Amino acid sequence: MIQRANETPSEPSEADKQTGKKSGSKASKGRARATEFGMRAPSQTVKNYVLDTNVLIHDPGCLGRFKENHICIPADVLVELDRFKSEQSERGANARRVHRMLTELFSCSSKITEGVPTDGGGTVRMVIYDPATCPKNSELLNRFHRVFPDRERVDHRIMAATLLLMQHNEAPVVLVTKDINMQLKARAVGIECQDYLNDKVDPREVASYDIRRIQVDSSELQRFASSGVLEIPHERRVEVVLNQYVLLEASEKQTMPARLASEGRLVRLQIPEALKIPDGIALKPLNLGQRCLIDALLNPDISLVTCYGHAGTGKTLVAVAAGLHEMFNRNYTGLTVSRPVVAMGEQLGFLPGTLEEKMRPWLQPIHDALDLLMRPPAPLGPRRKQQKKENDPSVKKPYEALLEQGVVEIEALAYIRGRSIPNRFFILDEAQQLTPQEAKTVVTRMSRGSKLVLVGDPAQIDNPYVDSRSNGLVYTRNRLKGQAFVAHIALNRGERSELAEAGATLM
Repeated sequence: MIQRANETPSEPSEADKQTGKKSGSKASKGRARATEFGMRAPSQTVKNYVLDTNVLIHDPGCLGRFKENHICIPADVLVELDRFKSEQSERGANARRVHRMLTELFSCSSKITEGVPTDGGGTVRMVIYDPATCPKNSELLNRFHRVFPDRERVDHRIMAATLLLMQHNEAPVVLVTKDINMQLKARAVGIECQDYLNDKVDPREVASYDIRRIQVDSSELQRFASSGVLEIPHERRVEVVLNQYVLLEASEKQTMPARLASEGRLVRLQIPEALKIPDGIALKPLNLGQRCLIDALLNPDISLVTCYGHAGTGKTLVAVAAGLHEMFNRNYTGLTVSRPVVAMGEQLGFLPGTLEEKMRPWLQPIHDALDLLMRPPAPLGPRRKQQKKENDPSVKKPYEALLEQGVVEIEALAYIRGRSIPNRFFILDEAQQLTPQEAKTVVTRMSRGSKLVLVGDPAQIDNPYVDSRSNGLVYTRNRLKGQAFVAHIALNRGERSELAEAGATLM
């Protein structure tokens, strides 16, 4: 009805009043149900973050890292956590820890879907996905179910819950997941999606492996060469952290490597001409990066060494050689070498044989390195007789006697939880496959007198839950850099072969 000027509006009819009451009652019931299922946030002034299962598994402490924002835990996430909680692995331990944290948070609240406060000033609440809470005219959810018709898939149920949250809240709703495929699916249907960024390092940390250069004049370089120490003002070494390796450069042909020690002093590298292995080979550093790595490995004041390097740069071989060198010099009671089995914590399966026989395929690169370093120099004589002796299974390899004595250990990383490791030279190969929590587990196992060496290539990631900026290797280096007992080296020159170097850089 059109209202004319100066005309008094007519009173609504009784039928209109009843219709209004019914629609208002229906809206009120809809809001009450949305609140009951956790769809309505306690406030509309901050963001709502929906956490995927892999985020909680990756960092059980993430519930305290979203500041004043609202955290939403879909009920389907609990179903996935329940599948993992019985595993005797890092994933199982993290699932159990998340369960305990959620139980503690919600123990003081009668309605866990309304939200309980967090230490950061926000809230955390459970969200229950139920299509009945969505208005019937929701074209957004209908389109989602047409695109992804499998409604029983947990990922799809979490995304559907996120869409419902978007409809019931004016504030932004963001899905947080480390699953790249789920991120693509979410963006395809209009859901704002983010990776979990708390433990990601700055891209510049892994962008370049070149050594830092500091310009000096010829007199300073000559003084450093004669005394082994050079003090330069802080302005000339900005962003150089304690124990970082640099290259002092007076001209293109006048350079010397140095390490930043305490009180801003640059000191000369202390390395032997070669790492000598009794009855084995003498390993000489082939480039500047390897010289810096050996200096850190042999420094008794440095108890953690992290090393980046692509395939063929010699990071594992140099680390094992330094470990043997230190062990035979009685600086450590033994050498332990380990590496993740695809991802730390995976069950080894019901394979026949002992633990050593099960682990042999995964740890074969370590056996190869030990065999190369401890193989006696080939004697003069017919090559055919030498090969026949090498292939004789009854003849033990030199390092196998050390394995039997327990002086050298090659073990599964999955069984490190709960151990305390004193006076050992501990090498962790392929450390880029670890999550930050797994790396923390390894670091905290080291007792007094031990040295931990983490080596790996951040560009070669097989673990689906980490990437080049969030894996345990780069996380450890980023969080502990600048400590007096920590050093880091990046190797950028391949020495395995011309073919391997070309493949690493061009393929």
